[in-house]
Amino acid sequence: MKIASVDIGTNAVKSKIFKTTPTSIKYIDGIRSPIRLGSDVFKKGKISEKKLDELSKTLQKYQRKFKKDKIDQYEIVATSALRNSSNSEDVRRSIENKIEQPIRIISGLEEAKLISFHPEAQQGKNKMFIDVGGGSTEIYIYKSNKHFVQSFQLGGVRLMLKKDEISEWKRMEKWLKNYKDIKTVIGLGGNIRSFLNIHNSKKMKKDSFHENFKKLNELNIKEKIEKYGFASDRADVIGFAMQIYEKIIKQLDIKTIQSTKWGVSDSIAVKTFHEIYSDKISIYEDK
Repeated sequence: MKIASVDIGTNAVKSKIFKTTPTSIKYIDGIRSPIRLGSDVFKKGKISEKKLDELSKTLQKYQRKFKKDKIDQYEIVATSALRNSSNSEDVRRSIENKIEQPIRIISGLEEAKLISFHPEAQQGKNKMFIDVGGGSTEIYIYKSNKHFVQSFQLGGVRLMLKKDEISEWKRMEKWLKNYKDIKTVIGLGGNIRSFLNIHNSKKMKKDSFHENFKKLNELNIKEKIEKYGFASDRADVIGFAMQIYEKIIKQLDIKTIQSTKWGVSDSIAVKTFHEIYSDKISIYEDK
């Protein structure tokens, strides 16, 4: 059986396709469309007709691919941009009528809890999973057989458009004070992965992170594209996303920063997989 997931994010819409058996799930393909719904939501408070049309056409394109690839089941979720849009319900209903498939707008806390489906989320000690998206940052910690999750309205696109609030930075700082024993950060999403990749690494010590972050911020968008080969929608936002990581790393005196290919779309697919099969499973390797 083939299954898929779609993540309607603030910066981009992403889909991943997986091949499953009753005991395993394996990634086979993915699509990314940089629609950037957040540029509407954080500037105007709602999603424009133009972005609505672009989103509808993108999801219809994904559906055509799903049909061609013979996908048996898929789920569509939406995160920060639709959570914060004043016309989110109108947008959701409009698109659902066109694609005849439900869209689930998930809360920030549910988005954070989804990280628990990462194959290493409940292994090891003193580590924190962080997903810095375009509009929000989700944090997941597993310790003493308990899940600790939180979501903050701090994201790369939100910071870039100067729509972050001081109160939210303070709320994150206060929450983090409870986790001073954390030594390793595992970052989800394209920004942290791209940041580490340009330095040929999946793992970086804190001093190297601070130094490389400083060097990145000395470049303008054009220079980032020319030097690192970033797409334009990565080059303009990556420094703002790293600013959030920098704040957390400094406050907790994190020793090591790692990246993972895992994201919301992976967690949604694994969740779907759990709902379909009930036997013992083997999650695909995160390489």
